[in-house]
Amino acid sequence: MPHETVLITTIVVGLVLAFALGFVAHRLRLPPLVGYLLAGVAVGPHTPGFVADTELALQLAEIGVILLMFGVGLHFSIKDLWVVRGIAVPGAVAQIATATAIGAVLAHFFGWSLGAGLVFGLALSVASTVVLLRALAERRALDTANGQIAVGWLIVEDLAMVLTLVLLPSLSSVLADGTAASGSPTAWNDIALSLAVTLGKVAIFVLLVLVVGRRLIPRLLAMVARAGSRELFTLSVLAIALGIAYVAVDLFGVSFALGAFFAGIVLSESDLSHQAAADMLPLQDAFAVLFFISVGMLFDPSILLQFPWSVAAVVLVIIFGKSIAAFAIVLALGRPVATASTVSASLAQIGEFSFILAALGVTLGLLPEAGKDLIIAGALLSITLNPFVFSTFDRLTAWLQRRPGLLRRLERRDLGANVATSEGRTLGQMRDHAVIIGCGRVGEAIARALNVWELPFVVVERDRQLVEHLRTHGMHVVFGDATAPGILTVAGIDRARLLIIATAEASAARQMLNRARKANPEIDTVVRTHSEVELAHLEQEGIGLAVLAERELALGMMGYALRSLGLSEGEARLFVQSSRRFDDAGMIPQPKATEGAPELRPRRESAGEAGNS
Repeated sequence: MPHETVLITTIVVGLVLAFALGFVAHRLRLPPLVGYLLAGVAVGPHTPGFVADTELALQLAEIGVILLMFGVGLHFSIKDLWVVRGIAVPGAVAQIATATAIGAVLAHFFGWSLGAGLVFGLALSVASTVVLLRALAERRALDTANGQIAVGWLIVEDLAMVLTLVLLPSLSSVLADGTAASGSPTAWNDIALSLAVTLGKVAIFVLLVLVVGRRLIPRLLAMVARAGSRELFTLSVLAIALGIAYVAVDLFGVSFALGAFFAGIVLSESDLSHQAAADMLPLQDAFAVLFFISVGMLFDPSILLQFPWSVAAVVLVIIFGKSIAAFAIVLALGRPVATASTVSASLAQIGEFSFILAALGVTLGLLPEAGKDLIIAGALLSITLNPFVFSTFDRLTAWLQRRPGLLRRLERRDLGANVATSEGRTLGQMRDHAVIIGCGRVGEAIARALNVWELPFVVVERDRQLVEHLRTHGMHVVFGDATAPGILTVAGIDRARLLIIATAEASAARQMLNRARKANPEIDTVVRTHSEVELAHLEQEGIGLAVLAERELALGMMGYALRSLGLSEGEARLFVQSSRRFDDAGMIPQPKATEGAPELRPRRESAGEAGNS
């Protein structure tokens, strides 16, 4: 293959095969990610046929990690992270220590050294960013209190792995001998210096991003949004996410994932964050698929035949050992069973940091090649089984909730700990309100009427200048495209009574209706349209009211004409209403309802006589 087409071929073949196998997996009632992983195995170096560029695939997968972590940061705030610190920090540290110890014991049974056991255990202790985020997003749990605890837990794990990657080369000479006492004073001084430098770099990076970035980046995006170019806005968000992630690695030694996460946190302080998250979603999904393909490419199926019992032991440690440890730790920290279930299921898999640790361990001579193969096999199998682990913990939680006595003994609730969600930062507890999509001439007139009557409403508008204008008048406004995932959620669509679509884009209106009804099946709806075909479709869908703009214009003028030519207000109104009902059949109603109106008969008769004369 020509060198120039390596990137294109890797992306095209990987995505096409992932789509085909993902669709087959879905039809077999399996998670689509099983198909993505199998696609990676099919194009990997360990199976016959086409072989994609593994290094290139891993770099593309890293972009997926960056975009996903940036998206998570957009849904967080510094307040959120600070609130969950009481469980995320001690919980993650305890879970890493426990899982590392279990992995080291397993390595001892394999006959490996202490250094190999430490690297092996650490690799099994850290969960995959991509898998955790996708699992929480699919269950709509990312913005919940339990979801935020799981993400905070993950951030602490990632920080711990960054420190591990920095310290491991310095510790390798000590660990290779198998005893800590063998390290010379110089070696320990090097370790202490490496630790201090790493912590200093991380602190400087976080300080710069949170202090300088919080002032500069939101202002920059606000300027771009005022320009009115959606493409330029999307490009600016992408540039910020990738740029800060790259600087984090290149200058400060922080991981891509953490750099992107803090970039997202900076932008989360702006009201533009919702539209930024919506714009990044398609890219996140595409590159997340490439991540799963890259995992599959690393997997050698022959290891299942060479070391079946070792693979089974590793998978048991990841799924059961880590889950049980996390479940016990969360309960010990005074959190409810539901939180313990979410965190435990989220962590019952391994991923990208595990591969990096394994590769570094092999390079330093600490971990045998078989250890790396077992880690990759454990990652692929645990990722495949993770949806079933979630289902198992759901059933366990439901079973425990039906036994209040046992539940009370397990739980030690900390009633003073309340985890803030992103909803609490946006519209608070607003309920039974109207959500107005678009605030042009039509939407603004409706908003003004609701405002006069002091009825609660939220406007969703993608014109930045109009958003700022409406906010100066005290209106609740969400900046963003209502067709994008998450924007209606921010507007509280699940708690709203009425959805008013005041824009005239048919395809967009259908998307908004579908998203609104999924979140709130009982919501009432009124939609503006300019197409009779679309009007018929909307009425078949059973919406509250579909308004065809041209028809309403004609009916309004018709009513005025009838009144001007002698009909009463009531008769004109009745005829207009009849015309609205008959219009779909292409007919004009006969004025039977008004033939008996005595006050009109003389005028009509006199008009007729004048005409005859």
